[in-house]
Formats: sequence, C-alpha cells, structure tokens
Amino acid sequence: MSALSSLPPALASLSTDLTITDSDIIAGYLRDESRFTEAGTPLAVLAPRTTDEVATCLRACHEAGIPMSTRGAGSGLSGGANAVDGGVVLTLHRMNTVVEIDRANRLAVVQPGVITCDLRAAVAEHGLYYPPDPGSVDFCSIGGNVSTNAGGMCCVKYGVTGDFVLGLECVLADGRIMRTGRRTRKGTAGYDLTGLLVGSEGTLAVITEVTVRLLPAPGQPHTLVASFPTLDGAGQAVAAIVDAGITPSMLEILDRTTVQAVDSMTRMGIGDDTAALLLVQHDGVDAPDVLAEVEQHCAGHGADVVVSSDPTEADMLLEARRQALPALERLGDWLLDDVCVPCSRITELIAAIEGIAQRTGLTIGVFGHAGDGNLHPTVIYDKTDPASRDAALEAFDAITQKALDLGGTITGEHGVGRLKTEWLRREQDPVNMQIHHLVKQALDPTGILNPGAVLLAQA
Repeated sequence: MSALSSLPPALASLSTDLTITDSDIIAGYLRDESRFTEAGTPLAVLAPRTTDEVATCLRACHEAGIPMSTRGAGSGLSGGANAVDGGVVLTLHRMNTVVEIDRANRLAVVQPGVITCDLRAAVAEHGLYYPPDPGSVDFCSIGGNVSTNAGGMCCVKYGVTGDFVLGLECVLADGRIMRTGRRTRKGTAGYDLTGLLVGSEGTLAVITEVTVRLLPAPGQPHTLVASFPTLDGAGQAVAAIVDAGITPSMLEILDRTTVQAVDSMTRMGIGDDTAALLLVQHDGVDAPDVLAEVEQHCAGHGADVVVSSDPTEADMLLEARRQALPALERLGDWLLDDVCVPCSRITELIAAIEGIAQRTGLTIGVFGHAGDGNLHPTVIYDKTDPASRDAALEAFDAITQKALDLGGTITGEHGVGRLKTEWLRREQDPVNMQIHHLVKQALDPTGILNPGAVLLAQA
C-alpha cells in the first residue's frame, strides 16, 4: 500500500504534486525555531504553488475536519508554525514570486514565500525601499512576517510589517478566496479586514498574496555607537533622546552580558567595562545633525561615542548587534523572550532581569529595540538538566510578568504562537478574549486553522 493510499480520502484525492508523505521530508516541517513548544506528527505536508491550489487543499481539509498548520520559512520563535497530530502542514515556500513592482505608485505585490531580503533587494533596483527588517531578514518570508506582524531594527522610525501592508489575498478555512484592502494610499471602505488578518498567525485564513507600500530609497545612513559604564546611564540617554523628539531610523541596546558574549566571539575589543551599548543609525538627509544631537545626549550620560558615515565602517559598528543572538547561543541552550515596555521603563526591565538571573542562577542576556521598548531577553540553560529547564521557564515567566507589571505587553513582534497562549489570556480582559473567540469562530467555524496557536480552548 502506498503512503498516499493510506491517507484519509480527502487528502488521498489531492494531486500527488501537492502532497508530501515521505517521513524524512516531513520531519523537516514539524516545528519552527521556538523552544518549549509542542509539535505533533502530521499526516502529510502540502506544498501548493498557486492560490487555487491552496483553496483546493483547504476545501479538502475543511470537509474532512483535518487540522492545518501553515508554514512560511520556519524561522518563527513562538511555535506558531508547529504541526499537530493527525493534521497537515501547508508550506508556502513554492509561492515565492515577486508579482509586481509599481514604481509610480510605490507598491509591490508578492507571494507569501518571498524571502524578505529578496523583496528589499528587488525594490531597491527600482530606487524604492521596503523598510521592515526582522533579525531573520535573510531567511524569513513575507507571509510569515505578515502573519506575526514582524518588526525589526528600523521599527522606531518606520514601524512594523503591518504599517506597510495595503492589501491581502487569502483563502478562508472552507476554501473561499477573499481579497482585502486596496492599492491606493487612502481608503476607509468597510471594516479593516487587512488589519485583522495581519498578526493573526494563520488562525483566521491563509495569506496567498500581499500588496505592500514602498518608500523612496533613503540616503546613506550614519551610525553611532555609545559605550556606557553604567546601565542607568544608557537608560537615561535613551529617555533623553526620546524626550527630545529625536527619531533615528535605528536605536538598539545590548546589556553587559550580551556585550561580553559578542566580544568573546568576535574579539571586537568592546571592553569589560561596558555595562550597556547603544547603537544608533539615521538615514535621512539630516543624519549628521541628528546623530550630533544623539551624541550629546550619550556623552552627557557618561558614554564613549564613535560616529561614522562610511558604509563599511558602519557595517562593522553594527556587527555587535547582528551577532547578539549567535553570541549568546554559544553559551548554551537558549530560550528567547520577546516583550515590550514603555521606552521610559527599559532600564527598569533590564535591571529586573539582572535580578531574575541572580535568583535563578542562569545567564540572561538582553538586547533589542530601545527606540520602541521591544527587548529580547535570552535565557541560557542546559536542556539535559531538568532543574536547569525548570529554572529557564521560571525566568521566562518572571520576565514576561515583569513586562506586564511595567505597563508593557507579552510580545512585541514574535507573536503569541503556542509559547504564550496562556499569557495572552493574562494580558487581555475576559470580554476581549470572548471577542477573540467569536472572530475565530466566524472565520474558522470548524477550528481547523492552526489549532493550539494564539487562543486556548474555551472553558
């Protein structure tokens, strides 16, 4: 008996070109890059090339009640793309075409499997700019970015993925195809269904085409690196920059633990006396003036400052930020958090994390987007040691709770996925959660789309 003939009739009836049943291949589609999230064993992987084929897959799963997990590049960090037992994984990697670049109207139309850096490069050839730049920009996909409303280092000036999505083509749970949004710069006709689907993590529909807004290509960025002898000094500098109304295109922070990890790996000579590092970049015509003002604020709070307008040197200065997670990964197994607090409370959060590290006996490095308060505390532990695993979860929960206590949110850009479903219920009030479930029921009445992600089952 062939693998296909052993599938439920709804799946066995699909084209063999769509259906992957080889267990060795399926193993590569079971989960994303998250830790401490469950992943099941699917019946098959479905790999459509067109919207119509996506619709065919969804109709078959809907009619048979087969759950479906939609997957982009698998670079997520919250378990949003993990497979479920007895379901299927719908991979969109074959839908990887930049359909259109409209220079006159500054927009592009792309399929969900397009890699983000490839879109940025494609529009740059037309003198245009797609700003969203997640840390995984070189290998994450546009569909995944839209599904999690991904951010990145340029969020402080340009915003997140959703700020650039004009419209979507998507397939609903029962296989119906729907278009939302527009191609115009303005439009208020009807409910904002585009905004509803952005960040919905594959639980409401499968996105098959994205229309994104573009900007004129920016000027050559200028870069500043400020090394602070105290964490408090870095926090005060960030507050001063924000209070002054300065909006650089990038404002990143690394704590002492992360700086030392980066220095150990790269031998950049950052120095053991650096308690925090700020990396600032600006790409406007006023870049020299903006960074001169930023330099004053940093130096006024005790920092040693280096500024450069040379692109090669700027890349070298930003290397510390790019290497933050790889450097921390070298220290052991890791559990990456993603929380966001008001910018004025960043220092409080980092100081609290230092206390959590001492209490749990774990190393925790912190880096992230100081310009919008979105930090990524990274807990280092030993997955072979049950006590260390328990301590990692304790630290993760304590950090997430501290973010809420400081008026923040449980996720700034990675999404809820399966990692933070319980935390979503803690952050939102009961009526809010009731509306979440009503929306889910309206668009996915049989509950086949990414079950277990974002929403816990109703009591």
